[in-house]
Amino acid sequence: MNCQINLPYGTDKLTFHIPEEKIAAVLSPGGVEEIPPTQEEILRALANPIGCQALSKIGSPTTKVVILCDDNTRLTPANLIVPAMLQELAGAGVRKENMKIIMALGTHRPMTPEELKHKLGAGVVAEVEVINHDFRNPAALHDFGLTENGTPVKVNRLVLAADVVIGIGSIVPHHIPGYSGGAKIVQPGICGEDTTAATHLLSVRTRRNMLGIVENRVREEMEAIADKAGVKYVFNTVLDPQGRVVKAFFGDIRQAFRAGVETSRRVYGIPAPGRTPIVLASSHPCDLEFWQAHKTLYPCDMLVEEGGSIIIVTPCPEGVAVTHPEMLEFAGQSPEDIDAQIEEGIIKDKVAGALALAWAKVRRHAEVCLVSHGIGPEMAAKLGFKHAATVEEALDQAWERLGKGAKVTVLTHGADTLPLLPEDV
Repeated sequence: MNCQINLPYGTDKLTFHIPEEKIAAVLSPGGVEEIPPTQEEILRALANPIGCQALSKIGSPTTKVVILCDDNTRLTPANLIVPAMLQELAGAGVRKENMKIIMALGTHRPMTPEELKHKLGAGVVAEVEVINHDFRNPAALHDFGLTENGTPVKVNRLVLAADVVIGIGSIVPHHIPGYSGGAKIVQPGICGEDTTAATHLLSVRTRRNMLGIVENRVREEMEAIADKAGVKYVFNTVLDPQGRVVKAFFGDIRQAFRAGVETSRRVYGIPAPGRTPIVLASSHPCDLEFWQAHKTLYPCDMLVEEGGSIIIVTPCPEGVAVTHPEMLEFAGQSPEDIDAQIEEGIIKDKVAGALALAWAKVRRHAEVCLVSHGIGPEMAAKLGFKHAATVEEALDQAWERLGKGAKVTVLTHGADTLPLLPEDV
């Protein structure tokens, strides 16, 4: 008997069938029963700050405020959060001309005017100055020196003139610092590429991924960078797979983040029966380019048997990486060769080098196949990946290599999944 599987694919769905006896598990995040009204939850979080005073007491008529906001690659409902925050600040007397919003792009491309209106709301864009962070513009960065561990701290210089800096983002399991949220809105959000390269390399050289590990060396570095930049506050949400707010947290950049991690683990942490020869996953909601979709690799890596097959289903309409096109020159090489070229300065974009190193380590553990309209066979080969035109073709290739009896684990929202194996539960 065949089992019908529906996977999100951008704004569409892909439907296919797998023999029921070959399916080990179909895993989806979403361990929540009730979703509160979003506006009420946002206001509740603002009224109950964690480890700090309320915004109405933080701000004053002379206060200069910078808000850091995640971009259109995230589902955080900034169009609802920012107006509520601006209202609180206005109630404290903060003037609109003393407010700025920086889109914390990290190393992503700039957002278009239409994307900014969609993300923040047309009213916010009309009233408050909005700036796209430019990680490659030295004039836009201030050098805050080094952390104790020697990480160069180059951060958007607009934070220098601010009395209050607040980051807005969501808490999702993430392979570099364990979870997104908290100080991640600063690093890599508003940092230069040297800073981002240092933290990314620290992560991928320490272990294949940090997914779901709360306390780790990368998180420590990110929080040290936020301290140097003077960023003290965050508004973090935990969303369900549909982008609905499960719970919101406002407060101290460390305390509010950690308060939210437990909820994030409950939503995204999914008990898995064990490892299987084949893991098939949709990259949704990280679909725009492989720079986002690659997050799907790491939960798959945790679930696939040594030498098995990972199949990533992802549209990637903008290809591999708009701001890192040179990745195609080296991403398909071995981990040792990539790391050596980073050290020797042959790979000059060390942020791209760090991710290429992470992908290469996953490839060493398992074969990776892409089912993607945005990344064709030639481009996939340059990344060291296989390519298939359909999910059925990818599965047939995997069964031919691993045997017809090889079982499959399916992740419907791979980029937002934290597998909990029996030893983790």
